[in-house]
Amino acid sequence: MSDKVSDGLNIKRRGLMLVLSSPSGAGKTSISREVLGQESNLSLSISVTTRPRRPGEVDGEHYLFVDKTTFDLMVNQQELLEYAKVFDHYYGTPRGPVEAALEAGKDVLFDLDWQGTQQLDERARDDLVSVFILPPSTAELERRLHTRAQDSADVIADRMAKAADEITHWSEYDYVVVNQNFENSVEKVRAILEAERLKRPRQEGLSDFVRLLRQGQ
Repeated sequence: MSDKVSDGLNIKRRGLMLVLSSPSGAGKTSISREVLGQESNLSLSISVTTRPRRPGEVDGEHYLFVDKTTFDLMVNQQELLEYAKVFDHYYGTPRGPVEAALEAGKDVLFDLDWQGTQQLDERARDDLVSVFILPPSTAELERRLHTRAQDSADVIADRMAKAADEITHWSEYDYVVVNQNFENSVEKVRAILEAERLKRPRQEGLSDFVRLLRQGQ
């Protein structure tokens, strides 16, 4: 995004990487979809994964589904910004599309776990804005997992067992949102995004603009 201010001068903003993480079932995917629908300059980073497709998922829209051999090749050729093993399957973020979007001033949304977020933090701290989504209670988290009816009882039990460990990583994030009310949580994430867009270091050309203002232009 670039804004023409005066005298032909453009203040250009480098895009940012907005990461949402949460225990499975806490609401990050639903919040992500709603924020994407309301933010025209925000696109979703499509992860590559080795896990099987769930009912209703579309290859290239929800994930890029590949086999383990292809995934390993992408890792070896350094084509992934981050990757991790989650619930016996591998996930990763293709580097090329993300870097191109940031250079063009477009923001990219990531639906990642804490492992992937740590890697992005190490490799691209200046571009990263991380938000951890917490459920209002453990009972509500379990209820949501059952309600979405995507996993077996054994898988849900496994996710609940791992949720306690996932939640311990909340303090590694820039922001924390307790998802008690969906609409309110969406507005909080959008407010975070807007504030981060206005941060001084992200506005390239701002010092030149201020210099011209001081000169009376």
